[in-house]
Amino acid sequence: MQIQVNSNRSLNTGESFERWASGELHQSLGRFKGDITRIEVHMSDENSDKTSPDQKRCVMEARLAHHEPLAVNHNAPNQDLAFRGASDKLKRMLDHTLGKLRDHHRDRETIRHEPAPESGTP
Repeated sequence: MQIQVNSNRSLNTGESFERWASGELHQSLGRFKGDITRIEVHMSDENSDKTSPDQKRCVMEARLAHHEPLAVNHNAPNQDLAFRGASDKLKRMLDHTLGKLRDHHRDRETIRHEPAPESGTP
């Protein structure tokens, strides 16, 4: 699972944030590593010249091996909360989306099995 962290010119994430973000994503999304090929994280400061309560924004996009990419975003007062909020949203979306795919495939497998013989037939 490859992780790429980007930021716009008004918000400097730095190498330490990138290492931390990569470690957090590997830990929280590790169980999906067979499905995720790449995660892109985009951090930005929405109002770099003004003060507002939710000025930091994190957009995460997960590229999946057998599905369309999934994207989420989260706005918060600082980049840590924005990152954690987007990470939680992405985790829930992956649980939901990949769970549905697995359930769909599980249902399809049961159709291929031979039907059980009926009991009580002569």
